[in-house]
Amino acid sequence: MVRVHVKYGVGEFLYDTETTSTVDEIAKDITEIANLQSKIQYLALKFEPYLSKLQGDPKVMRLIRAFSEATSYASKDQVMHNKPLSVYVLRDHTRSIEKEFLVTYSVMGLSSSDLQQFLSDLQLLEENTLQLLWAGKELTRGKKLCDFIGRNEKTKILIKLQPHVPPPASLSGGENS
Repeated sequence: MVRVHVKYGVGEFLYDTETTSTVDEIAKDITEIANLQSKIQYLALKFEPYLSKLQGDPKVMRLIRAFSEATSYASKDQVMHNKPLSVYVLRDHTRSIEKEFLVTYSVMGLSSSDLQQFLSDLQLLEENTLQLLWAGKELTRGKKLCDFIGRNEKTKILIKLQPHVPPPASLSGGENS
């Protein structure tokens, strides 16, 4: 397994893949992981004021626990502990938060649509507009990871995500001096 350390904005996580994986597969997975990680952290931040008021209420304890488990799993601290994140586990944590919210939203003085309203403010990464950079070079879509790093499965690499910046428009053919 290749251990990929992914950095984007203020977020980061570890991801395991194989050298035979395509850059497209990797981009899809790490975009989804980054978005789920951001979603969990954003919701935890948004709901913290509501949950802190109801800390002792047994009706919201399951939601508090769901947030606690999700935020500790999605934390950047997992990088320090050398633990990669999984799309499937992050999806489960997100579903758990959504399920517990639907059970307890009225206790918090919210409506069932507030969860989606909070999420509408969240800026998510888009896979098709994202560049994967390794060693200062873009990992080209359509190729395999081994085309860039070789076939050693025990490799550790750092990939930075950044929005795709189109090349500047040609300035020639315009004005004459």
